[in-house]
Amino acid sequence: MEYKRIYLIVADSLGIGEEDDAAEYGDAGSNTLLHAAESLPGFAIPTLEALGLGDIAKAPGLRRGLDHPHSFAAALREESRGKDTMTGHWEMMGVYTEKPFKTFTDTGFPSELIDELERRGGHKILGNIAASGTEIIKELGEEAMRENAIIVYTSADSVLQIAAHEEKLGLKELYRVCEIARELCLDPRYRVGRVIARPFIGNSKEDFKRTSNRHDYALKPPVKTVLNVLSEAGLATNGIGKIGDIFDGYGIGKSVHTVSNEDGMDKTILDVKTRKEAGLTFVNLVEFDSEYGHRRNAPGYASCIMAFDRRLGELLPLLRDDDLLIVTADHGNDPVHHGTDHTREKVPFLAYSPSIEDGRALAERSSFADIGASILRAYGLKKPAHLIGKEIPELFGE
Repeated sequence: MEYKRIYLIVADSLGIGEEDDAAEYGDAGSNTLLHAAESLPGFAIPTLEALGLGDIAKAPGLRRGLDHPHSFAAALREESRGKDTMTGHWEMMGVYTEKPFKTFTDTGFPSELIDELERRGGHKILGNIAASGTEIIKELGEEAMRENAIIVYTSADSVLQIAAHEEKLGLKELYRVCEIARELCLDPRYRVGRVIARPFIGNSKEDFKRTSNRHDYALKPPVKTVLNVLSEAGLATNGIGKIGDIFDGYGIGKSVHTVSNEDGMDKTILDVKTRKEAGLTFVNLVEFDSEYGHRRNAPGYASCIMAFDRRLGELLPLLRDDDLLIVTADHGNDPVHHGTDHTREKVPFLAYSPSIEDGRALAERSSFADIGASILRAYGLKKPAHLIGKEIPELFGE
């Protein structure tokens, strides 16, 4: 089988059950899909079910053993150490991460880092705690406006977020401070995966809201990835959602940001309808994780899966015989698990194409990187020796 266009959609944090080493991460018993689904009566995902999700995962009403001749289904384990966004996405593109990125959820950032950021940035720093972005803006936004200060906070991710009033401080100034923070966080003592600018507008805590001018400052992958190999071969490497930020633009040809899962699916469907060139469109749908997983909203998470299932049902009939669609995830975020952290889970691999005729359940695979290796195989490109992953032969009729 030959594929001209490949679509890789990451349902951010949609894990399907604990990894073998989950206990080492405090995640024994985690299962994002199952526990979200159990919280919502009437949960149903017929499109994902028809692709074979029931062969590799459990959820109320999710049937196992259905015929799905046009799709393969498998569970993927993460080979890298860690359970965060960058580790998962980088591994899909062949990068093995040995040392997890650091989190500061329980303690806030070290005083040395905060003091230096305050000195070099020139603004008083408020917060320095783990918090919901919307809540900390309500709590400290008025003080930040009065004192021309910035709000620094983190989450269960390896991330340093800086919130400031878009009009009072100004976007240019906020971005400047974030660039300083990114430089400081290159220090191995901190090793933070991302610095994120979080501008907001409004006059008081009653009407503050974040704007779409968010900007992520991520670490660049340490080596060339599958994206670079594709790009250097003249193939499309489109990013939809936060893909461009996750890879710091490295190997990304065109990047389009999104404001929601619905917006992400709108832009993906538009790409399917209009893209003519061969190559990859890499999509991240973040709301599973950001809006429901971290906030431990299990019914909301389940509803989000159902909404994605409906949009996926719109996309499938648009795919051509030489298209390949892959649906996966980058880690788990069990909404009934303790704390608000990601969970170390296996993820789904659902591969669909109208040209696949012998679709079935496949054996569990040992790395997310098998996705990237298979994408290179689809275009006859050699995988560099520094990248991990093994191609999935069934995708090519073997």
